[in-house]
Amino acid sequence: MGRFLNAVLAPAALGLAMMLAQPALAADAVAGAQVFKAQCAVCHASTASAPPGVGPSLAGVVGRQSGTQSDFRARYSVAMKEAAKQWTAANLKLYIANPAATVPGNHMPYAGLHDLAKVDDVVAYLATLH
Repeated sequence: MGRFLNAVLAPAALGLAMMLAQPALAADAVAGAQVFKAQCAVCHASTASAPPGVGPSLAGVVGRQSGTQSDFRARYSVAMKEAAKQWTAANLKLYIANPAATVPGNHMPYAGLHDLAKVDDVVAYLATLH
């Protein structure tokens, strides 16, 4: 049994070690801008000077507290106002991938972006918006 486990587990462990040794691919803000334009810009502005659309402007969203964008404050769902999330890169990734699970009861009618590389790219793009 020991030889069998070694024969099965050793190659798997080696593969895992090789994957972990590979440098992570960097997120691409330019690609994220394209995803934003195609999927997010319908509802969200990317500049602070633009009036809010269906959703709040996402300029300056990285680091902001959920439900606090001033021009949109009255229109946030109770769930978003009470979520008390700091929009860190990690929290934005979770929200973009699955808004309903990240802030249950929010009003954003978006099922989420399921391509995690694109999620990373969008967050990289959002980090450029001030």
